[in-house]
Amino acid sequence: MTREHVLRFLRRNAFILLTVSAVVIGVSLAFALRPYQLTYRQIKYFSFPGELLMRMLQMLVLPLIVSSLVTGMASLDNKATGRMGMRAAVYYMVTTVIAVFIGILMVTIIHPGKGSKEGLHREGRIETIPTADAFMDLVRNMFPPNLVEACFKQFKTQYSTRLVTRTIVRTENGSEPGTSMPPPSSMDNGTSLLENVTWALGTLQEVLSLEETVPVPGSANGINALGLVVFSVAFGLVIGGMKHKGRVLRDFFDSLNEAIMRMVGIIIWYAPVGILFLIAGKILEMEDMAVLGGQLGMYTLTVIVGLFLHAGGVLPLIYFLITHRNPFPFIGGMLQALITAMGTSSSSATLPITFRCLEEGLGVDRRITRFVLPVGATVNMDGTALYEALAAIFIAQVNNYELNLGQITTIRHLI
Repeated sequence: MTREHVLRFLRRNAFILLTVSAVVIGVSLAFALRPYQLTYRQIKYFSFPGELLMRMLQMLVLPLIVSSLVTGMASLDNKATGRMGMRAAVYYMVTTVIAVFIGILMVTIIHPGKGSKEGLHREGRIETIPTADAFMDLVRNMFPPNLVEACFKQFKTQYSTRLVTRTIVRTENGSEPGTSMPPPSSMDNGTSLLENVTWALGTLQEVLSLEETVPVPGSANGINALGLVVFSVAFGLVIGGMKHKGRVLRDFFDSLNEAIMRMVGIIIWYAPVGILFLIAGKILEMEDMAVLGGQLGMYTLTVIVGLFLHAGGVLPLIYFLITHRNPFPFIGGMLQALITAMGTSSSSATLPITFRCLEEGLGVDRRITRFVLPVGATVNMDGTALYEALAAIFIAQVNNYELNLGQITTIRHLI
């Protein structure tokens, strides 16, 4: 191996090598600083470079989603769009169901909640949200009434209590509400009108005030990505159908997308520094790792094993079955995006780097990435589905509640 080969290898894999080195240095630096017992303020100051990376990536997410979806939809015909959309939807659904199944299987085999209740304590309060309200919130967010507001706010149902007054009639003889005796005229046709009036005056009206929880419109901070995705897809399809009349808009969004990707190319050189401080800051924020390992160690291990099986086994197998190619070179090309996702804990914040890895590193068609990636980052949450299914059964195990097959199946369908 000559010097030129080494230099070529270093230039070609510079981003990956720098990112991996940042992870190693960040973990080592964090454990070296833990004995100094840094205060919360000091930890925040220390992790400030990582916060800057998160802000820069999140700054690009909104224009990247809109521009990529609009240009991607406008460049495809309706037949190709429908075919690709159907395949993507099937893939999202299948991988999510598999992730839920793996989570249920892992928690059933490892049984991490057995005998753990004594070491756990309860914090916070549980907010109960009816399934119907959660589903309607999802549909409402698909159609935001204000696109500008959708850039920083999403709809979320809130709950308030109101007093409901009900009037009941209690008779003079003390009958219960709803069991009032009939007037004398109904019992004896010969009773005088005066007796009827006397009976009416003898009844008492009582007003009951009851508290009722009612849903009211509310909002939550954060980008309404689902609404922007739906609008961008529809807008792109309309522009594509306008042919030459929509050329100006197509060129505008295509130029916007190209400008955003060039900004990503600049920010990506700062990513290793930001990841270093993000990972180190997260480790320093852990108050007592021994307690964490004792209380939730088995739960954490179960989640990690499940995620490893899904990401390292199931997804590469699907790739091989569909393409008949070795999946590991593809995974190697995505390594920087994977490490960035691990450091930022956000699929949306990692989206700009994912675009760059697929389009420039692996040569994937831009028309495909511009549609599949924004939608997938919004709706295809395999890891979330896995750990939520696992967490539900883990809580039941902690409370010594045995779930039967029907209840486990219900959890799978709800997730």
